Amino acid sequence: MNLSIDVARRVMEASKQRAKELRSPVSIAIVDSGGHLVLFERMMSPYGWATGNISIAKANTAVMFNQSTDAVAQWGAGIPGFASSMAEMSHGKFIMAAGGWPIRIGGATVGGIGVSGGNAPGRDDDIARAGLGALEAMAPPVPAQFPAPLPAASSQVHQQQHSRPYMQPAPSYPSLPLANNPPQPNSSGLGQRQNVPTDAEVAPADQQNHLVGTQHLIPDQPQEEDSYSDKTYRQSNDNGGQS
Repeated sequence: MNLSIDVARRVMEASKQRAKELRSPVSIAIVDSGGHLVLFERMMSPYGWATGNISIAKANTAVMFNQSTDAVAQWGAGIPGFASSMAEMSHGKFIMAAGGWPIRIGGATVGGIGVSGGNAPGRDDDIARAGLGALEAMAPPVPAQFPAPLPAASSQVHQQQHSRPYMQPAPSYPSLPLANNPPQPNSSGLGQRQNVPTDAEVAPADQQNHLVGTQHLIPDQPQEEDSYSDKTYRQSNDNGGQS
């Protein structure tokens, strides 16, 4: 995407309007993505002849590094000989001073703007950003996009995905009561059996006398009939007592 002359004029007029509001006659330069001059205006003619070249250098520097010249000045100041070498290689179209910004349309850098001659700190940068504000007014509004409804099957999966254990609050469980008679280790290292109350201790006082000395008897189990001996006895009687 290239920088059209109509877009460059919109940026120029917005910057000039901001400069008039601040009463700062400045030089404004607009270049394309290759650093070629598209528009230029020096508001303080015939004075301020040096601001023209500085504004062009700011616009080129913004396109060269695809960021504001203020950002380039911050990290470039820590590199020895960086400014002088870049100015030599770009034939004087490089400078580390605030007032230059890349011009982007649709996320692509199509050019740059440089402003020089502001009569107060930060004026050049303010005027340059005002020109970029004209591009925001030209951008079409982005329609709001709502998510499509999920099918029944996928909605269940979506609910399951959001009902993860780590997303739910941790449940608080009641603490278990401690045992009255916890097992105590004996000398052999084994736990002793807990004392179980007897029937005499559990029963009321008037019934304890009946329970004392009472033994729980197991009912007699019916003995199995010795079918073999009975059968042998009958056979012996039928044979006249012969075995």
